[in-house]
Amino acid sequence: MEKERIVFIDWIRVVACFLVMLVHASENFYAADASGLAGNVSMLATEANRFWVSFYDGFLGRISVPLFMIVSAFLLVPLKPGQTMGSFYRRRFTRILPPMIAFMLIYTFLPLAWGGMTWEQSLADLKRLPFNFPSMAGHLWFMYPLISLYLIIPVVSPWLEKASAKEERIFIGLFILSTFMPWLHRFVSDELWGECFWNEFHGLWYCSGFLGYLVLAHYIRVHLDWSRRKKLTVGWISFLVGGAFTAWSFWLKGVPEQVIDTPALEWAWPFCTPNVLLATFGVFLLFTCIRQQKAPALLTGLSKLSFGMYLMHLLFLAPLAGWIIGGDVANPSLPVWLAIPAIAVLTFLCCAVTTKLISLIPGSKWVIG
Repeated sequence: MEKERIVFIDWIRVVACFLVMLVHASENFYAADASGLAGNVSMLATEANRFWVSFYDGFLGRISVPLFMIVSAFLLVPLKPGQTMGSFYRRRFTRILPPMIAFMLIYTFLPLAWGGMTWEQSLADLKRLPFNFPSMAGHLWFMYPLISLYLIIPVVSPWLEKASAKEERIFIGLFILSTFMPWLHRFVSDELWGECFWNEFHGLWYCSGFLGYLVLAHYIRVHLDWSRRKKLTVGWISFLVGGAFTAWSFWLKGVPEQVIDTPALEWAWPFCTPNVLLATFGVFLLFTCIRQQKAPALLTGLSKLSFGMYLMHLLFLAPLAGWIIGGDVANPSLPVWLAIPAIAVLTFLCCAVTTKLISLIPGSKWVIG
């Protein structure tokens, strides 16, 4: 018998999955080369590209990864009564590692079929696999912090079971302080609170990163007893303020027809910055206000397929983007405001159909989760 599903979590999974595709669709419009993904340097061809990338990628899309992290933490923390570290690891990692490895191999060798890479590149990627994701699958970076989050969950669960609301707020406050570090690094000093060329472990190291989203998720689930009206009010304000700042930060730096270092352009886009945290918190609160007792069957189905859709989406997004853009990001076949969501929607549909078909094959969980 299938366990009861949490409706708003299914909504978040599906929306966050689409937003990931929206982010990568947007990258085609500020990549400095024809790869379709932003590299070390970027360039915006027109004012339209500048505005719509700021909106779709910044205002809407930046919350996608933190939403996935906060959902995982919301569901998994603390450990179930009687669950051991070993059983938790076995259950989590048998679900995510086989599909991850399968798609790492797919991205290493499948592009050979259409001349997307050479044998030399494939073999170089194969040698790299024990240490990092293949060159054609940059989106798989997400798997490593997710693995890290899973590794730490059994460690922090005992504390979270006993911690008071005040104690969790203290940790969340330290996490919020740590989210200012990307700004401080850029505008104040490259080295903060103990950082130097022989030490990267700064004073807030163990209170920073996606662990903060984990504790925030637990706090919302266990201690936040706001009314629905207050959640809606705070949620909308947080989302709009955080999202607007994220979009503005990119628009400010993105001068058309000028090559710029991508980190400088995306200075307020790291997932653990105050603005992205604020927007993510707001959107999560809004989703918790959903009152449906049961999600539509289509939504539940897409939620179950979302991991596989995420893993495969670049296989569809790149050719679809090339087709819609037509080789000229300044003058794509569709207006930029329509081209970006069109690429994302078509990618989402292709991934949904393909993942569903794969799910009908016995043993498909080892490929798509």
